[in-house]
Amino acid sequence: MFAIVTDSCSDLRPDYVAVQSDFVVVPMQYTIGAETYPDAPGQGLDAAAFYRRLSGGESASTAQINPDTLMEAYRPLLAKGKDVVSILLSSGLSGTFQSSMIAKETLDAEELPGKLYLVDSLSASAGEGLMVHLALQKRAEGMTAEQTAKWLEEIRPRVAQWFTVDDLHFLKRGGRCSPASAFFGTLISIKPVLHVDDNGKLIARDKVRRRSGALRGLVDRVESLIENPKKQTVFISNAACPEEGEKVRTLIHQRVGVPMDRFMMSSIGPTVGSHAGPGTIAVFFLGKNRG
Repeated sequence: MFAIVTDSCSDLRPDYVAVQSDFVVVPMQYTIGAETYPDAPGQGLDAAAFYRRLSGGESASTAQINPDTLMEAYRPLLAKGKDVVSILLSSGLSGTFQSSMIAKETLDAEELPGKLYLVDSLSASAGEGLMVHLALQKRAEGMTAEQTAKWLEEIRPRVAQWFTVDDLHFLKRGGRCSPASAFFGTLISIKPVLHVDDNGKLIARDKVRRRSGALRGLVDRVESLIENPKKQTVFISNAACPEEGEKVRTLIHQRVGVPMDRFMMSSIGPTVGSHAGPGTIAVFFLGKNRG
């Protein structure tokens, strides 16, 4: 069985990660105030404390994973003769995937018995997590590492990821959405609906006056794009607003027909939360396309 390696931006729940085998999550790092923490379960700040500090006016920043850190994760697996599929944060949002290519070049020269396959998720948060989830399923079905990496790249354009933020200030400050900034300008009290496009970049799509309208807009996108709603797992993530995540879950169930037990509910971790801010709600699913 091959190994799967991802980064902590995949925002997979700790209880989900704990039951996987041959599976590694490499922590990213974030800085808030004067302190730097690993984005990893049981380390650093818990979600409530992190978002409370952001709401209180503190700024947070993130750093890409460097090649040496990734080599430390890959090398022991490859040395054991295990092939590795590594699914990483979108190259359109971070330099982490570039770091993985540098790491691969070094490891290839070492001629270790295992083979490393890199997959640029062109996704973030639980969109990346959804791709990891699907890779785990394909591994369990008997796919090889090479087959799984190729399959992930084939379905990647269908990994739809839509979200709304409560305050565009965080995205603007982090420089993560210049198209969104241009689209919304200095509009006040607008609740934007955004998505991650085919190039793995954040794009603003709709502007809504009220929060309730933005949440309905997410459900509208699921309804218009989703394929096989009764047979797939829909991921919903929130940044310190779990009640609204549950509301979106119920609306998708009622309008689209996704069974209530086919949702993966999770928190948005500090890596994405540093840029999206508290009050972010996101949905991830396989669609006809990304929208």
